[in-house]
Amino acid sequence: MPPARELPLADLVARAQALADLGPRQLLGIAGAPGAGKSTLAERIVAEVGPLARLVPMDGFHLAQSELVRLGREGRKGAPDTFDVNGFVSLLRRLRRLEPTSVWAPAFRRDLEEPVAGAIEVPPEVRLVVTEGNYLLLRDDPWEEVRTLVHEIWFLDLDAALRVRRLTARHEAYGKTPEQARAWALGSDEANAARVAGTAGYADLVVRLADPLPG
Repeated sequence: MPPARELPLADLVARAQALADLGPRQLLGIAGAPGAGKSTLAERIVAEVGPLARLVPMDGFHLAQSELVRLGREGRKGAPDTFDVNGFVSLLRRLRRLEPTSVWAPAFRRDLEEPVAGAIEVPPEVRLVVTEGNYLLLRDDPWEEVRTLVHEIWFLDLDAALRVRRLTARHEAYGKTPEQARAWALGSDEANAARVAGTAGYADLVVRLADPLPG
């Protein structure tokens, strides 16, 4: 992985604002391994940029749990083939071309472990759409089209031990036992992290936060 630049949150907010100012609508992606803090960073940037920004996470395109069971993939939830990537790409195309009416995007509910359709409104006046997810820089077809649709993508790096601790705590918070949580963090999540690490070289910026945000 290319060396990461260590930057404060304020510098990243300023970079996102400068991107938004280019108009008419810009798409910013934040990629990284599970537990790196992508969601928290994306939320902070959208909050700082203000009402003309929206967060549209990739996780809204998780396949439904019933489909993962049918496909025999429930044990690898979060792997690239457990997302509706074509749906995600189609949404990015619509967001990029700035349609005259609102675009509605799905969200992922961790409390339900399910995607929920039509949960995020992106009205025409929005000038910055921030999306975040593990696989924004993946080069496999059809994931590779994401890189062509998103104007700028950052890769967020984080110390591996801290990332695993965050993931374990997250899994416990959503109902796994400590043993189950650690097994998932060190198993499926780490397999995904290894896959994601190899994509950092395709990012516009590889960054570590000078003061890591809570995971």
